[in-house]
Amino acid sequence: MAEQTQERPDPYLWLEDVEGSEPLAWVRAHNEVTKAALCDAAFEADKRALYEISTRPDNIPFITRRQGQLYNFWQDAAHVRGLWRRTTMGDYRGAEPAWETVLDIDALARAEGEDWVWKGCGTLQPEQRYGLVSLSRGGADAVVVREFDLVEKRFVADGFALPEAKGGAAWLDRDTVLVSTTLGENAATGSGYPRTVRLWRRGSDFTNAPLLFEGEASDIYISASVDREPGYERTFYRRQITFEEGISYLAREEGEPLRIDLPLDARFDVEKDWLVVKLKSDWALPERTYPADALLAISFSRFLDGDRRFEVLFEPGPRRVLSGFWWTKSRLVLTVLDNLASQIWLGTPGSPWGLEQLQGLPDTASVNAMPLDVGQLERTDEFLLTISSFVEPTKLALVAEDRRIEVLKEAPAAFDASGLEVTRHEAVSVDGEPIPYYQIGPKDQDGPRPAVLYGYGGFSVSMTPGYLGGIGKTWLERGNVWVVANIRGGGEFGAAWHKAGMREGKRLSHDDFAAISQDLARRGVTTPQQLAAYGGSNGGLLVGNMLTRYPERFGAIWCTVPLLDMQRYTRLLAGPSWVAEYGDPDKPGDWAYMAGFSAYQNLDEGRGYPPVLLVTSRRDDRVHPGHARKMAAKLEAMKQPVFFYEPDDGGHGAANKEQAAFLSALGLSFLRRTLTGTGHT
Repeated sequence: MAEQTQERPDPYLWLEDVEGSEPLAWVRAHNEVTKAALCDAAFEADKRALYEISTRPDNIPFITRRQGQLYNFWQDAAHVRGLWRRTTMGDYRGAEPAWETVLDIDALARAEGEDWVWKGCGTLQPEQRYGLVSLSRGGADAVVVREFDLVEKRFVADGFALPEAKGGAAWLDRDTVLVSTTLGENAATGSGYPRTVRLWRRGSDFTNAPLLFEGEASDIYISASVDREPGYERTFYRRQITFEEGISYLAREEGEPLRIDLPLDARFDVEKDWLVVKLKSDWALPERTYPADALLAISFSRFLDGDRRFEVLFEPGPRRVLSGFWWTKSRLVLTVLDNLASQIWLGTPGSPWGLEQLQGLPDTASVNAMPLDVGQLERTDEFLLTISSFVEPTKLALVAEDRRIEVLKEAPAAFDASGLEVTRHEAVSVDGEPIPYYQIGPKDQDGPRPAVLYGYGGFSVSMTPGYLGGIGKTWLERGNVWVVANIRGGGEFGAAWHKAGMREGKRLSHDDFAAISQDLARRGVTTPQQLAAYGGSNGGLLVGNMLTRYPERFGAIWCTVPLLDMQRYTRLLAGPSWVAEYGDPDKPGDWAYMAGFSAYQNLDEGRGYPPVLLVTSRRDDRVHPGHARKMAAKLEAMKQPVFFYEPDDGGHGAANKEQAAFLSALGLSFLRRTLTGTGHT
């Protein structure tokens, strides 16, 4: 290892042993201290309120459609792990649908003595009678896979079954599946994801399943997908080389799979004979150069023959980007963000294509389009919309084939929003870039209030409005302020916005967040002593850097499932898969800039820090719990105020609504204890 990246001795390296007896004893001791300090009567009231909101019987049951029946996965107070159930559209339109239980996860967990968490079911088309159910122990990414009969409502005796591993399986036909899994020798990439695709026939030993496709150990993951459209039956393989780049291949009956010649960072979809491509970078071709964020279309067969004369379906503008696209039976559905305002467009294939904006949607809400039909072979042109804002309950709507919009369900109000308003502002970052943010708080605010600044700033994830529900009840109703940051590294304004917050730009993304904190104080919304920074995962790295780089601007740091030790992150679980976002600490050129945002290394013995709450999970097999453990131990040794909590289950998110309510209430209790002027009960 080069001298520039040589690690100093780490006295807390032992805490990376996730299941070790000494680290677990340390975890449990710290859990008890945290619960003793934070789990008071106000915590219990918040937990109860949050849980009741998340388990209301009139919450929206979100749906997918298989063979004319609507399926929903539901959790409530009586079904903590959840029910997979179904009903009809006619019944669903009623106030109290009659649901038929297909699989009871609570009953299954009791019967098998397992901590099962539902991870979904992929069904075999066109009948969709048989599915491959994925179940996780405690919420980890790794799953077991079992064949399930949706008619008999039971697991298939001697059916397809895979033990716990990362990956999954896709149906090829009734007796054959394509499996991408980490099971077996040399079956995992360096990131801990599947490296191979195997053809597994019913009744055979999986260990002898023939190899169809293999990637490199340095790849992130390998996967397969099956297109069952009559007349266009195809199998695709995917090598995800980095988090941003990959290569797809078209399987052929004879010979090697055919590489699909697209830019490595482009996203694409093939439907019948149409290839639709969304670019992440400019693409220079002999005919013309297509800009980043454009959406292109061409005949797939012509493309395979070498034609590169695309039709441009969407061209980006200043702060106008395409955030998603997918197919119904005969239309392409596009979700557009125009300066963060949602639009839905419908594309009809042809020469040229037709494009039409869906009318009748609210201007101020966040609108997300999603498929209704699961089965490719039984798709219609109907689809679903969710319509939500920070302070208005979410609506679920059906878009009919004639484009009429019917509201199917509306969530109950969780809090009184009559005294609240949502406003948008911009802070100026260190390089002069205006950084937008949403502020949700009292109308005509009369002086600084306790506030939470929430952000993420990575992996092209956009922070758009969504109903605040429990936060509204436990935080906003009490006169406090909630702020959502649209910093660089996100996808709010396209590829350039994301790239500006990657790698060398990651510190700049963090500067954006700090600029918002300063703007909030300048505008009199809050004070540094009343302001908390909150984030999880990549957002945990963000707020960890607020702690180490801008401690004077915050009164508390609420940091969940975080990355913090960027010198060792590539050696911990899925860490290598994020090198494209952060850099490689073993390369001196990368570590030269990464050292500036590795929060764990940047704790300074001579500085004072605001109080910190660090939350992780023993079952998080994506971001290693060692990040949070070591940060807590180091802060504690420096005599800094820190709370730490690590449940046994939950994975990279809460295992169920009960745990989600507990963890949110824990954070709110921490804020009450630390931020000045938050003595609310």
